[in-house]
Amino acid sequence: MSLNEAIVKRIQEICEEKNLNICDASLRGGMSPSAIYDLVKGRTKCSKVITVKRFCEGAGITLQEFFDRPYFDELEES
Repeated sequence: MSLNEAIVKRIQEICEEKNLNICDASLRGGMSPSAIYDLVKGRTKCSKVITVKRFCEGAGITLQEFFDRPYFDELEES
């Protein structure tokens, strides 16, 4: 799994766990939902930490909680 695939997987998990949609989490984090949608749909190949951070703020979690999954330790290098 690539880093972007892992980030998308985690975004989807968080939205499901917290019963959020990407748009709501993005807007709460102070950014346009298009940044996350572009990542999820594969139009963005290199995610920015600030995008993930703002998503986390909107979802009410920390970056540490976001990346606290074993699959982030097992990423393929690309």
